[in-house]
Amino acid sequence: MTLAETVLQKVADWRPAGDKRQALLIPDGGSGWAVEVQADRCDELSCRAWELTLRRTRKIEAAPDALAAPDALQAWADRSARQVTGLLEGLRVVEVDPLRAEALLRSATPAQRGEMISYFEVLLRGTKSATLRRFRAHQEPGHRREQIAFPLTHESLAKVVTDLTAES
Repeated sequence: MTLAETVLQKVADWRPAGDKRQALLIPDGGSGWAVEVQADRCDELSCRAWELTLRRTRKIEAAPDALAAPDALQAWADRSARQVTGLLEGLRVVEVDPLRAEALLRSATPAQRGEMISYFEVLLRGTKSATLRRFRAHQEPGHRREQIAFPLTHESLAKVVTDLTAES
């Protein structure tokens, strides 16, 4: 079973109890990745996600040195910006910081409602983890942004996971 199929199966069966945000951990299953979905709600078609985190659980035996290469983070950021298409907005690479081993991607064209914008943000840490969140902020500077929940169909969620974990 592929990681996307596992995600689809686990999320389809998941019903967070109560009104508080809960997390669903979807372990490796042979893919080399673990997925954690934090959500306020989940039904048979979609979930109201707060955060999606992917963690590499093992190195790829075929090319372990490729993950440690200095340009591996830049390559992952560029590939993710091209391939992640399951979100409302496409992504673009904002910054790659090799000293901190982090890369930041954001929505290429944020959604706009009145004086507010909403955008996705993906933080890559080395070649070991990726975290997806959504934020809302005022267009004018001087205001703090706030993290917000976002709806994702189960299919979109599985696609985002597949796109972020793709090796080429």
